[in-house]
Amino acid sequence: MLPGMGVPPLGRSVRVGYAVGSVATGSFATVPGLLLLPYLTDTLGIAAVLAGAIVLLPKALDVVLNPVAGRISDRYESPLGPRRPFLLRGGLALAGCFALLFAAPDLGSRVVDATWVLVAFVGCAAAYAFFQVPYIAMPAEITDDYAERTRLMSWRVAVLTVAILISGGSAPAIRDAIGGRDGYRVMGLTIAVLLAVGTIGAYYGTRAAPIGRPAETTGTLREQLRVVAQAADFRWLLITLMLQALGIGSMLAGIDYLARYVLRDPGAASIGFVCVVGPALLVSPLWLAFGQRYGKKTGFTVASVILGLGALGLTAAEQVPTWTVYLAIAVVGIGFTGAQVFPLAMLPDVAAVDAARSGIRRAGVFTGIWTAGETLGLALGPGVYALVLAAGGYVSSTNRDAVQPESAVTAIVVGLSVVPALLIAVSLFTLQRYRLTADEVLEAR
Repeated sequence: MLPGMGVPPLGRSVRVGYAVGSVATGSFATVPGLLLLPYLTDTLGIAAVLAGAIVLLPKALDVVLNPVAGRISDRYESPLGPRRPFLLRGGLALAGCFALLFAAPDLGSRVVDATWVLVAFVGCAAAYAFFQVPYIAMPAEITDDYAERTRLMSWRVAVLTVAILISGGSAPAIRDAIGGRDGYRVMGLTIAVLLAVGTIGAYYGTRAAPIGRPAETTGTLREQLRVVAQAADFRWLLITLMLQALGIGSMLAGIDYLARYVLRDPGAASIGFVCVVGPALLVSPLWLAFGQRYGKKTGFTVASVILGLGALGLTAAEQVPTWTVYLAIAVVGIGFTGAQVFPLAMLPDVAAVDAARSGIRRAGVFTGIWTAGETLGLALGPGVYALVLAAGGYVSSTNRDAVQPESAVTAIVVGLSVVPALLIAVSLFTLQRYRLTADEVLEAR
């Protein structure tokens, strides 16, 4: 019997409603990773190492905050369900903080500029924790169907790729069209609107979702964290996710630098996002079919290999024609799509099996640790990239056209190609330690 047979499928409205939340998650995961480091180094004139720390520290806060947000949403009682109220509150707070993030007042003080960005980004990180954790915890409670979770995630990833296209493609274009600090301010307001749209869409779109409450949560947060940490399948999946998030974060941070100093075309950053998302929209249903036939773990493995090969292809960016760089970016997009679909579908399986075996609802705690790991990886990525830039002698300036030494240009390429490729290669070994099968998920039901 197929996993999940006998469980009613989710309606399309629920799938679409849930997926709309990825407009918020995709926009926030993309734009700061793409533009915050260049904003700090090339508009505010903050040194690369300090800029990397400003990007990292607020996200590092989520390592502590995300499990707490998960625990709170696990225990929350509401006629609207345990998760949905947090979507609205956290998402709207995120939109407000994001509008302020790129709106530092021009007072001629780098200390004021750096402090403004740091405080605003801390606010973003805190608000995002209380949106993202309940949002990602929902699939484990929306359906018990092993295959349905993959379908739900495929809808989410489809919307995610569109969100990345819209936010990642338009943000640099808006900034460049207006220019200077005003360009960043208008871009920040525009992305804040997208965050609000994703928040409201997910909140109202999941109002009919059959979210169950299988059992009451028990034990302290520390006790539950210890139990979750002892779940071997979750642990290896989390390590794999963190390694890949670190690599993706490094690649994302380097795109704007690649466009300006290697391809010599500031508009190439937007073109690069089209090259990522265009193929992703086409291959998302193919990844779904591949996973249904060969399994989620196999699909995740193949997607990771393709992602790593695409990153490796970018090592020659200084020597090859521009179109081949875009081709390598498209390969990254194909792998990235699968590397999003499968782990997001595997996490609810782990949480659901744990709930069935223990009788304790810990989906929020699982998700809190998961999102903390992913957030830390994505935050460390720009930090690692900033260190690579600093090692290459990158020159920070308030003039975005500052001349860079050859060593800095080489560092720009290494940081978005060699470093991610190595991290993804290591993640393939940790992924093989994941053992949970479709039969075990079915048995736990």
